[in-house]
Amino acid sequence: MRVPFSASDLGAGPFQAPCSCLYPRWVPCSAARSGAGYLPFLLHFPRATRICFEILVLFLSLSSTLPLLLPGTLSRNFRLSTPSNSPPRRSYRYYDLVMAGFVTVLLCSNIIGPGKSCSVELLGMTIAFGAGNIFFPISYIFGDILTEVYGYARTRKVIWAGFGAMIFYVIMSQVVIALPVNPNEPYNEIIQPALETVFGAGPRIIAASMFAFWLGDFTNSYVMAKMKVWTNGKHLWMRTIGSTMVGQGVDSLIFYPLAFASLEPLFGKDNLPAFLQGGWTMSTIIGVATFNWFFKLCIEVAMTPLTYLVCSKLKKAENEDYFDRNTNFTPFSLKD
Repeated sequence: MRVPFSASDLGAGPFQAPCSCLYPRWVPCSAARSGAGYLPFLLHFPRATRICFEILVLFLSLSSTLPLLLPGTLSRNFRLSTPSNSPPRRSYRYYDLVMAGFVTVLLCSNIIGPGKSCSVELLGMTIAFGAGNIFFPISYIFGDILTEVYGYARTRKVIWAGFGAMIFYVIMSQVVIALPVNPNEPYNEIIQPALETVFGAGPRIIAASMFAFWLGDFTNSYVMAKMKVWTNGKHLWMRTIGSTMVGQGVDSLIFYPLAFASLEPLFGKDNLPAFLQGGWTMSTIIGVATFNWFFKLCIEVAMTPLTYLVCSKLKKAENEDYFDRNTNFTPFSLKD
């Protein structure tokens, strides 16, 4: 007996089983295609064997769709989706842009500003200050806007983003300085000393700056969020100035003693590594820290009308005015 191998031998269509097979017409083509390849072999066996095999092929073809046909049935690799009771996550149009502005101001004020001391005449007095003090308070204004509109938890993400950017800046600057210069490039005689001057701050100053920023910004955002709840969203000027007063106070109180206080009276000069030798007297630290704190606070006051305007526009655009009534205020989290 000749075994049928062609489509014409199997039936009218390429995937249609012969009349003795049990494929219903609604069986998917994949099932018929799977069975058709075995039909020439199966025709050597009794009809009952072919029937059992065809039922097995049909079952395997439909097994992947059974969870969809039978509600409540779960396969190992399939899970029926159930509606969640949690509210959908908000999407904001300008949150990422405000975050980018915060990180940009933070990096520029810490990279470009501190290297230059300025002096201006005001009301017959000579005022000396670091150039970075003009721009660094703007990061606190960004923090106020973020906390006022989006809440503490989302501001916490921005602070960590800024902290991560500062870590990358420190690592990159130190690596660039430490890399060996090309002796065949004359320009390196100019750029290498300049890089060391601008970006070669000692590890003590770098560590003090990063820790002061981290703690000061979280303090500013915490005070801002709590005051908003206490005042029921009123008196924005009081909250922005009050939070900056506390946040910048913490920043100055940490940074200047850690970065510049002389440790020689405590440990002796010979017992200290080179980067810890020298430093300012306590009276100098108090005077500089107090002046810089007051100077930054004055910038916050001067920027208050702009803060009002930006907060008002963002609240309308984002349809958000967040109150931190049930917020977990731990800084060690990235949850909204």
